[in-house]
Parts: sequence; structure tokens; C-alpha cells
Amino acid sequence: MIAIYPGTFDPITFGHIDIIQRASRLFEKVILAIAENDPKKPLFSLEERRELVRTSLSKVKNVEIHSFHNLLVHFAREQKASVIIRGLRAVSDFEYEFQMALMNKKLSSDVETFFMMPDEAYTYLSSKNIKEIAQLGGDVSPFVPKIVKEALSKRLSEICHSPR
Repeated sequence: MIAIYPGTFDPITFGHIDIIQRASRLFEKVILAIAENDPKKPLFSLEERRELVRTSLSKVKNVEIHSFHNLLVHFAREQKASVIIRGLRAVSDFEYEFQMALMNKKLSSDVETFFMMPDEAYTYLSSKNIKEIAQLGGDVSPFVPKIVKEALSKRLSEICHSPR
């Protein structure tokens, strides 16, 4: 069975990695699908996010990394995936994710949504919070792989030193 784990992954965190590692034990193949057209205006380009994800997941063997720009259920159909994995960190995530799961089911009745909670050590992590901590000079090493920490530091330095 093929599953898709979609997201912006801007940047990938230990919470994402935890879900991917566990999902890779449950499914034959997991496709980490990076959203191309995201209204969130990612800090990292699509190619940069792909590389950070690829490096961070190099030890997980049955994971493929793709990007997508269409409806998730259409992408799932293209990839012959029957499951969409969504992470739930807290009750606050549930309402939005539940609505998305119902909408996806209406759009493609043959694709199921599979909710996973990260390990409790990562339930408070979000890419948005990681970027904010880094922007304010905090240490993000407990939350992201070393390569992501270095990329954040470099990108934020470029932004601070670029002419306005």
C-alpha cells in the first residue's frame, strides 16, 4: 500500500521525521509530497526544501520525495496512493484536518486519510515556530536536524544582510 505525507516542510522538523519513520514501517512506500504552490510564502525554495528533506530522511529506505502543485487527491491518484497521512499535534489541529479529510473523501472516495500523532516529545513543534525561534536567535538544534539548523542560520543571515 502506498501512502502520501503532504506538507510544505519549510523546514522539516523532528516531528515530521518521527511520523515519516513510523509510517515507513506501516506502508510499503511513503511519498513525502512537498507542496509547490503554497500561500504561506516559504522561507526556502522548493529545491532547497527537497534537499533538506532528502538529506534528513536518507536512512529511511522506502520513502520517495516528490513535489506537487495540483489537488492532493489528484496527486494521490497519479501516484497510485490510497492513503493520505496527516499529523495531529493537538486538538486544535483536528478540526481543520477533519474538514480536509472529508473534502478529500468527497473528491476521491478511494483515498483514505490516516491520522498520526507524533511522539509526545514533538507535539508542540511546528515549522512556523522553528523559524520564529531561529529569527530571534534561539537554538533550534533540539527541533531540527543539523543540516536544517545550518540552512536556517544561513538563510536568516542572508535576509538580515541583504539591502532593503
